[in-house]
Amino acid sequence: MNPEKYYFITTFGCQMNEHDSEVISAILESTGYCKTLTPEDADLIIINTCAVRKKPEDKVSSLLGKYSDLKAVKKDLLIAVGGCMTQQEEIAQYIKERFHHVDLIFGTHALPHLPRLLAEAGRKKETVVDIEEYYSKRDNLPVLQSKPFQAWLPVIYGCNNYCSYCVVPFVRGRERSRKFEEIITEAQSLAEKGYVEITLLGQNVNSYGHDLETKHTFADLLAELNKTKGLERIRFLTSHPKDLSSKLIETVSRGDKICEHFHLPVQSGSNSILDKMNRRYSREQYLNLVRDIKNKIPGVSITSDIIVGFPGETEDNFLETIDLLQQVRFDNAFTFIYSPRRKTAAENLKDNLSRSQKESRLQRLNKIQHDISKEINSHLNNKIVEVLVEGPSKTNPKVQTGRTRTNKPVHFTGSVDLAGKLLKIKITDARTWDLFGNPEGDTI
Repeated sequence: MNPEKYYFITTFGCQMNEHDSEVISAILESTGYCKTLTPEDADLIIINTCAVRKKPEDKVSSLLGKYSDLKAVKKDLLIAVGGCMTQQEEIAQYIKERFHHVDLIFGTHALPHLPRLLAEAGRKKETVVDIEEYYSKRDNLPVLQSKPFQAWLPVIYGCNNYCSYCVVPFVRGRERSRKFEEIITEAQSLAEKGYVEITLLGQNVNSYGHDLETKHTFADLLAELNKTKGLERIRFLTSHPKDLSSKLIETVSRGDKICEHFHLPVQSGSNSILDKMNRRYSREQYLNLVRDIKNKIPGVSITSDIIVGFPGETEDNFLETIDLLQQVRFDNAFTFIYSPRRKTAAENLKDNLSRSQKESRLQRLNKIQHDISKEINSHLNNKIVEVLVEGPSKTNPKVQTGRTRTNKPVHFTGSVDLAGKLLKIKITDARTWDLFGNPEGDTI
């Protein structure tokens, strides 16, 4: 392949999608493509999509409309759409019929076959579609990490939970744990290459191992990874509350490399709504879990996802969510208005709220969470925290940015060669979402 061909990727969605885009980049570069930062300079444009909410889908349609004009100018430009959104047959068909300039539509299981599919798309005059549900082995696929010191490390693919609002099991398939030894070997390889932080990925990492003959649990995996020489930090997400064991909490409390942060989506504080969501835990169980985490891991941060406006949600149901928010006191919460998804059980439930009611509830919820986040962060003023420097701030390149072990962003003035280093930073200005400070001494 001509080495002067360039590719451009736009990624929507979760960290697993970000990792998939790193795999796509590595596959493309192994076949001769080079990365470009602008779609106008690309010979191949790939949109890696998300299907969790409607908003990312709308953005994809908007992008495809924009790229139609680009395709009219560059006749040889290849345009491909992949990911969770296109894994759904009706959406793949819609894109094929609506956007004739799209050359390739591929699903979440098709990454190992990407070179062949692109070659086929380059030869054919009609759109090539591959959204089959074959579970090709992914462990030997190359990965081009976006940073030389942080890496995503998938431990389990797919999801078996079938929460009534969620499309993930339909687009990612059933749970498939990677072999214990393969994950350990990959982590050791990353550490030897200089990576200091890994983030273990899965739609539900707590389910890891249930389908393996060895029956290793996620707690076992974390305990073994904690022994990896060279690694400084181990993160993981996402955790389903129903599967978070006391053994896992204990393992996190003892692991010196395991960061003190749980992303633990609660979704609602109402038992009746949790039941309709098929979450399979109660608010009482969730609150007890949080108490156990906080008792065993001092200084831990807990973040969450919350949905408002789920079908059938009453004002009392919503107030129960507010009450849980105030009891738990999340460090941060990612809040959303319920978005109906195709094939899910909740799709056919009667929607009892207007858009303005949903937006009002979201604003009320966010106001309370903002106050909680600001108050929690205020206790870090004049405190010294350990920060892994990630590089220049996206909003101000003169400022360096990093994260604490508890996953809080910290901004400070420093040299550009600090990326990947661990620093002690004294916090001088703790705000709602961000911390600002000054370096204390040399790198750790």
